[in-house]
Amino acid sequence: MSEVISPFEPAFTRKLCEIFEEFIRFNQVLGLKVEALTETTARAHLRMRPELIGHYAHQRMHGGVISATLDALGGLAAMAAISARHRDEAPDRRLERFGKLGTIDLRVDYLRPAIGDLFRAEAEILRLGSRVANIRMAFTDEQGRLLATGAAAYIVS
Repeated sequence: MSEVISPFEPAFTRKLCEIFEEFIRFNQVLGLKVEALTETTARAHLRMRPELIGHYAHQRMHGGVISATLDALGGLAAMAAISARHRDEAPDRRLERFGKLGTIDLRVDYLRPAIGDLFRAEAEILRLGSRVANIRMAFTDEQGRLLATGAAAYIVS
């Protein structure tokens, strides 16, 4: 796990990234690596691999990989926002809160083909309510070109 920029306690940040990158096995399959967290955002990257190709002739990333990446980052942003809201609680208690988190709605707009070696995804909280979080996401290439956008709602309680 690389060094993650985060306003949270280092031990909490390490555990949250471990959950995201290793315990959520599908994120491990995708190769997602957390770069940064704030109270309202999350950023991660992934590298192109043959297993992620959707169109063999053009070497484009599969749309399902993009969708799953955006969904995962939305969930991570929700986790960060929940953690910030409950900062007065012990880190282990905050981590327990994530057991109820789940996607209830997801929309992805594919804008350009994902061709390249390195991709980034970012998610930003639009609203964190007591039961639902609304989040928007972006998927970009190494040059920062916007390849896809997402919007999602997550159950948080």
